[in-house]
Amino acid sequence: MLKIFNTLTCKKEIFKPIINNKINVYVCGVTVYDLCHIGHGRTFVVFDMIVRYLRDSGFQVTYIRNITDVDDKIILKSIKNKMSIKHFTDNMIKEMNKDFSSLGLLVPNQEPRVTKHIHEIITCITELINKKHAYINQIGDVVFSIKSSKKYGTLSRQSLNFLKSGSRVPFNYMKKNPLDFILWKKSIEEEYSWDSPWGKGRPGWHIECSAITNHYFQNHIDIHGGGSDLLFPHHENEYSQSICLNNSCIINYWMHAGMVIIKNQKMSKSLGNAHYLRNILSNYDAETLRYFFLLTHYRHPIHFCENNLNKANASLKHLYVSLNDVDPIYNQTEGMNFETEFFNAMNDDFNTPKAFSVLFLLSRKINSIKHQDNLKASRLAFRLRFLAGKLGFLLKNPQDFLKNKSNLNPNIIKKIEFLIEKRNIARKYKLWKEADSLRKNLKDLDIILEDLPEKTIWRKK
Repeated sequence: MLKIFNTLTCKKEIFKPIINNKINVYVCGVTVYDLCHIGHGRTFVVFDMIVRYLRDSGFQVTYIRNITDVDDKIILKSIKNKMSIKHFTDNMIKEMNKDFSSLGLLVPNQEPRVTKHIHEIITCITELINKKHAYINQIGDVVFSIKSSKKYGTLSRQSLNFLKSGSRVPFNYMKKNPLDFILWKKSIEEEYSWDSPWGKGRPGWHIECSAITNHYFQNHIDIHGGGSDLLFPHHENEYSQSICLNNSCIINYWMHAGMVIIKNQKMSKSLGNAHYLRNILSNYDAETLRYFFLLTHYRHPIHFCENNLNKANASLKHLYVSLNDVDPIYNQTEGMNFETEFFNAMNDDFNTPKAFSVLFLLSRKINSIKHQDNLKASRLAFRLRFLAGKLGFLLKNPQDFLKNKSNLNPNIIKKIEFLIEKRNIARKYKLWKEADSLRKNLKDLDIILEDLPEKTIWRKK
């Protein structure tokens, strides 16, 4: 029985789909003004894991992740690069897709761009004005009135008295309340504006998600997700305006992934400590990065540093070593006790750290018997690969992963294999001094050898 921690109620709840066996998942996507960083990677790996697990559990999942392709940062970047906003965002979306493909993320069922849903956004804003939940300020912006929403603050559990003091929200004479937020921003630039009943302009950030979920899911969402940094104000504003728009808001479970921490600071481009995904993936395998993201429970922050990535890589290697030189064989009953523990962990709010501990118990069992009972080890290896696959791991050939081929220059691989062949010839003719010298040369290249009866296998240290 799957339980999910619901941010709205602050407790774990038994998961019940709105419609039997069908699940709608909406995750707030990227604002495409720059390349994707590890904060994006952590959030989207978490929800990739959740979608994979739900689908493997037999649910029909419709997964939608939006793309914000118009806002102030995008406009400034397109001007700086002397490109049209469409040309600029098209390029950035291509780069985003490259990064997400390299990370091995599933492609969502839909990736709606905000600029393709201006009509739906205008319709929502019109309805909010008609229902007295929004007003037009002195300069022509359409603004949502939080005073009109009885539920405001419910999701994020913010103290409105504290917020209204101005300590977190600066005073703005264009708003009746400092917390009121823009639904439609008046604009005079032709390229960055659309016609509306209130004049030329463009949508505010928060309204886009309400309009898109209304359009695709008719305001019925099983799981709404995003990073914990979106809880306030973005998700709070979205939740409040959706309730006002539809007189209710059927979002059964709000889920939030924890932040990435670097040197005891939240990772942020404004702080200058952001790390781009592609730079990390040039030095680390995608499965290693995925393992690092999921080694900590999804709701908790993770501490990013090279040492922690190296630990993740070493742990993943340990799992691959247990699969090395073992051919997985399906068996209906072997290892079922491990499988039960694995699913118990995952059904407890996607407890991946506990699920990983089960994988390591299974791995140690394989290592302890593989040279005495190869058949049983092969059956357990099937179970290990089957369970890890549900999280997106152990998908590669063990030797390829252990050799770290994806990060090794082809010429280096040829050199390693040439030295191993020379060493094997030396061993065959009992030239032990030369064989030892060649082993030392390989050790200097951080290569670990394992001599088997019929061959020598190698892996990167």
